[in-house]
Amino acid sequence: MKNPKVDEFIQSADKWSAEMAFLRRILLDCLLVETYKWRTPVYMVGSKNSIAISSLKEHCALNFFNGALLQDEEGILIKPGEHTQLGRWMKFSSVEEILAKEDLIKAYVLEAIEVEKLGIKLEKPAEIPYPEELGTIFAAKPALKAAFEKLTPGRQRAYLRFFSDGKQSETRTSRIEKNEKYILKGIGITDCICGLTKRKPSCDGSHKAIENFKR
Repeated sequence: MKNPKVDEFIQSADKWSAEMAFLRRILLDCLLVETYKWRTPVYMVGSKNSIAISSLKEHCALNFFNGALLQDEEGILIKPGEHTQLGRWMKFSSVEEILAKEDLIKAYVLEAIEVEKLGIKLEKPAEIPYPEELGTIFAAKPALKAAFEKLTPGRQRAYLRFFSDGKQSETRTSRIEKNEKYILKGIGITDCICGLTKRKPSCDGSHKAIENFKR
């Protein structure tokens, strides 16, 4: 059933009105419950918010609230921000694009509905224990410990995995000491440090062009 507030939202939109109308039809065809929350159309599975229609500057989009739980075999879902855990966007720039992808969009929507019905949750990554050597160094260098704790959870896990993989205590200590300066600067183990990458902040291997470049 259509919500009158969504009618008003789409009709009064400065741009993407036609595109949002097509996306709305697809969502309603999939029998989602249409509501209007946070000044945007939101579609629900029972009492759970599942998908929203968003009007962006360069695109209109479907916002899958639990998009990280979808298979995304086509690789078309976009992570809105570095720290976003579950939400994913599917962006569009024309009615023609939406029509061409209608069957694909419906497949993703139906999968999102199934995820909600099954109550699938995102598994929390297993905690990686601090190696003993790191705890000792942190005790002697509280500034380093504070800098490490300011890193994103993903960067912390990557460092802990790298440090812990050292089989000998000397190896673990050496790895920690070599990366102290990067931790203090907020740089992750897989972040670029040569400045040549085209995929900032991640490293794309461009440093290999520099002779004898080592981390």
